[in-house]
Amino acid sequence: MAFEELLNEVGGLGKFQILQMVFVLPPVMIAACHILLENFTAAIPGHRCWVPILDNDTVSDNDTGIFSPDVLLRIFIPLDSNLKPEKCHRFLLPQWQLLQLNGTFPNMTDLDTEPCVDGWVYDRSSFSSTIVTEWDLVCDYQSQKPVVQFLFMAGMLVGGLIYGHLSDSFGRKLILRWCLLQLAISGTCAAFAPTFPIYCSLRFWSGCSAVVIITNNWMLIVEWTRSQSKAMVITLITCAISIGQIMLGGLAFVFRDWHTLQLVVSIPFFVFFFSSRWLVESARWLIITNKPDESLKELQKVAHRNGIKNAEAALNIEGLRATMMEELEAAQTKTTVFDLFRTPNLRKRICLLLFVRFASTIPFFGIFINLQQFGSNIFLFQVIFGVLTALARCLALLVLNYMGRRPTQMLFMFLVGLSILTNTFVPQEMQTLRVTLASVGISCVAASITSYSVHCNELIPTLLRAKALGLDVMASRCGSALAPLLMTLVVYLPTLPWIIYGVCPIIASLVVPFQPETRNLPLLDTIQDVENNKRFSREANEKDFYIKVTKF
Repeated sequence: MAFEELLNEVGGLGKFQILQMVFVLPPVMIAACHILLENFTAAIPGHRCWVPILDNDTVSDNDTGIFSPDVLLRIFIPLDSNLKPEKCHRFLLPQWQLLQLNGTFPNMTDLDTEPCVDGWVYDRSSFSSTIVTEWDLVCDYQSQKPVVQFLFMAGMLVGGLIYGHLSDSFGRKLILRWCLLQLAISGTCAAFAPTFPIYCSLRFWSGCSAVVIITNNWMLIVEWTRSQSKAMVITLITCAISIGQIMLGGLAFVFRDWHTLQLVVSIPFFVFFFSSRWLVESARWLIITNKPDESLKELQKVAHRNGIKNAEAALNIEGLRATMMEELEAAQTKTTVFDLFRTPNLRKRICLLLFVRFASTIPFFGIFINLQQFGSNIFLFQVIFGVLTALARCLALLVLNYMGRRPTQMLFMFLVGLSILTNTFVPQEMQTLRVTLASVGISCVAASITSYSVHCNELIPTLLRAKALGLDVMASRCGSALAPLLMTLVVYLPTLPWIIYGVCPIIASLVVPFQPETRNLPLLDTIQDVENNKRFSREANEKDFYIKVTKF
C-alpha cells in the first residue's frame, strides 16, 4: 500500500491517466461488441421449406399460371397452430384440393408431409445474411446455434484462467498486446470461415482474448489511479462496455450481412494492437515482481507526462527501495492461484466475492431473456439495453462515493431481487408494468455489478489481482450458463425460475457486510497487506476523522 506515496509524487489523476484512458476505452467498447455479437450474426430469420415451383429460378411467371405465390404456398406448405406457414415441413405432394376450401382450414394432420429436404427460403428483410442462413441452423439443426455462444463463453472462462495467471507472471501490457492481436486475427478469420466447426473454434479463440482485453485494460488504468478516483475510473470502464452494446445495435442496423459485421468489429483490433505500444506497464506490478529499476523508469515517465517538475531528482532507486521495502521482500516468493486461499482473510474475501459474482450474474441473464418484451426490433432493443445499463452505472458511482462500497452493493442487489419477484406475480396482460419492472431490474443489475467491480479491485492485492479476476470470470460464466438452464424448471412451476432469479441477489446482498469497507483506502499490493488490512482501515479512519476535526 506504500505505492500510494509514490503515486502522489508522480500524479494520481492527471494528463497521463487521461491519455491512458484514451487508449484503454476503445478496445473495451469493441470487445463488448464481440460478447453479444451472436445476437445479430446468429439471428434466426423467418423461414420455410424451399418449393420448386415457387423458388426455382428456372421457373418463369408463366409456368405458374394464374396462381399467385400466396395460393401456391398454401398448396405446398401446411399451416401451423397459429395458421402460419410451417417452418420445417412441406407437403409430400401438392394439395390442389385446398384451393376449393374458400378460406376454411381443414385438419391437415392426415396429409403426408416431409422435412425440408431441398433446403429453406429465408426472410431477408432484417438480415441479408446470418450464420443461420449460411449453414442452415434451423429446424433439426437449430440446437447447433447455441453451441457458438456457449463456446465463446467457454473461451472467456479458459482465457480468464490462463491469461490471468500469465498476466501476473509476465505483465499486464505484454499479455494485453498478445490478446489484441489474437482477437484481431481470430475475429477477421471468422468472417471467412468455410465451415461451421471452424467458425465455432475461431469464436472460442476470440472469447479467450476478449475477456483479457477488458480485464487487463481495467488493471492498467486502475493500478495507476489514486484511491479517491478508483470508483470513477472503474465506472467509466463499465460504462464503456454499455457504450459498446449501444454501438453494436447501430453497427448491426447498418451492416446487415454477418460477414461485414464480423469484420467491422474485428479489424479495429489491428489498430489497437499497434497503438498499445504507447501504454505504460503497471509500476505496481513491476515492483511486486521485483523489477524496481523498470518501475522507476515508468514512474519517471508518468511524472513527466503529468507535468511534475524535478521528478527525476525526487524519484530515485534508493528512495523507491526504502518506500516499497515490504513489497520488494514479498516479491522474492513466487505466487500461484492457490495463494488466494492460503491465508484466512484473503480466502474469506475471495470466496465471498466469487459467490456474490455468481449470484449477480444469474439474474442478469435471466432478465436479459425477459427483456425481449421490448419488441421485435432487436436493433432498438440492443440500444435501449445499453443506455439503461450506462445510466445505472453512472448512478452507482454517485451512490458509491456517498454511501460506500458495501451499502451500495446491498441496495442495488436488493432492488434487483425485489423487481424480479414483483414482476413474477404481475399478470401477463399488464405489459407496460412488466417491461418497466424488467428495465428497473436490468438497470439495478448493471449498477450492482459496477459497485461489485469497484469493491473487488480494492479487496484483492496487486500480486494476485489478475489471477483473482480470472476466477471472477469463471464464477460469472458459471452463472451465465446456469441462468438459461433454470428455465427448464417451468415444467414444475412457471414462476419457479423467476423466484430463483429474485432470491439469488437478495441472498448475495446479505453476504456483502462480511467484507471490509474500502472507500478511500489505497489499493492493496501484497498478501500481507490483506492480513493487516483491518488495522490499516482503522488507522485510516482515525486519520480521516482527525483531518476533519482539525479542519473544523
